Amino acid sequence: MTFIRVPKSWEIPEREVTSEATYFNRRRFLKTLAGASILPILGCQASEDADNELEATLNVPKLESIKTNPAFAEVDRPITNELLAGRYNNYYEFGTGKSIWQAAQSLPTDSWKVEVTGLVKNPRTYDLDDLQKKFPLEERIYRFRCVEAWSMVLPWIGFPMKRLMAEVEPTSKAQFVRFISYDNPKIRIGPSWSLGGKLPWPYTEGLSVEEMANELAFFAVGIYGHLLPKQHGAPIREVIPWKYGFKGAKSIVKIEFVESQPATFWNTIDSHEYDFEANVNPKKPHPRWSQATEKFIGKGEDFSWEKRETLLYNGYEEYVASLYV
Repeated sequence: MTFIRVPKSWEIPEREVTSEATYFNRRRFLKTLAGASILPILGCQASEDADNELEATLNVPKLESIKTNPAFAEVDRPITNELLAGRYNNYYEFGTGKSIWQAAQSLPTDSWKVEVTGLVKNPRTYDLDDLQKKFPLEERIYRFRCVEAWSMVLPWIGFPMKRLMAEVEPTSKAQFVRFISYDNPKIRIGPSWSLGGKLPWPYTEGLSVEEMANELAFFAVGIYGHLLPKQHGAPIREVIPWKYGFKGAKSIVKIEFVESQPATFWNTIDSHEYDFEANVNPKKPHPRWSQATEKFIGKGEDFSWEKRETLLYNGYEEYVASLYV
């Protein structure tokens, strides 16, 4: 099923767009104004309070004694600053645009459960304690590449998906797996465009079973040394570093092993722009822009883009190329 394509959140007149540098450099600007004693005159206290509120959302419990997997201890660029990563997120349940971190705080996570069902020998339901303690946790520093042609490097904490697979034991009929995100219409804001209220909620994503069993496929329950903040998809999300970021379902409540390729959120909305496989490929342009280069969000507190060449499979070809022969 394909809906009529609608303008995405970034398809607005250029004159109406706040420049990226202005957006990220606001903290530097506010500090300058404060030093000049004119901050109160301009009424910028609300912006300063918002920055403090953002930092509070990142002040979640630490994950102690987590070791970095030596195979994924570094990449070819620095880790993105935590404040930048915490304020620049796509999470369409909580609105259009990147600054959804405030709205995402309404996500209820205290009594979280993840049901694993479908074509498995051992169906399971995991609670928060299971997700954080049942499987040995490790840190992996992965590149993150968005289909919108920007990128980060993020220090995820979690466990390989294949550990969960070993416990639930998919049957021989299981060819795909579907991930379903939390959805509550009472708190869901949704994007500014809504296709007449016919968006295919809840958010779903999918992989082949072979992709899920790959060494790189990861469930993240933490980031930057602590549990996941809500804007990052607490309390558990997919991390598939060789694919575009929309393949990583956030706030997962159900994992279902199935026989046929499942429908997924973006692929249902527009299969021409968001294919099911969605591997990072610099030679395969998006219908509306090139994927040959990307804008890397760096390590400084203040905004700066670094233009980089996009790597095939986001630089993880040695791990995943054999899946697509």
